[in-house]
Amino acid sequence: MKKLALLASMALLAACQSTTPPSASLDGEVFYLQRIALPPNATLSVSLQDVSLADAPAVVLDEQSGPIKGQVPLPFHLSYDPAQVKPGHRYAVSARIEVDGQLMFITTEQHAVQLDGKDPQPLKIRVNAAR
Repeated sequence: MKKLALLASMALLAACQSTTPPSASLDGEVFYLQRIALPPNATLSVSLQDVSLADAPAVVLDEQSGPIKGQVPLPFHLSYDPAQVKPGHRYAVSARIEVDGQLMFITTEQHAVQLDGKDPQPLKIRVNAAR
């Protein structure tokens, strides 16, 4: 009976391991040039998107969002499944900083990434004042 329980648990563990998709990641920093401090209730959102289709919404591969701890540069980490990366598609990273739901900073230039393992890291993502 103990052997049967051991075999069942080993099979379950093997099944869990095989269903975990391989992942790759992008690390970087969000910064701005203005010499102002962020309020303590500011939030940062950074996303990795497939921006291939000009007339359709971008497909988000991963997003990091949450309260900001500290001041610029603001670190981020995005993970994605390399199997989601399609040949011939274009990918970009975008960022925004909000305070109480009001946009304060946002990327105004496209920060293209290749997702081929050769992207320079850490990525440097500049955001500009929204007003």
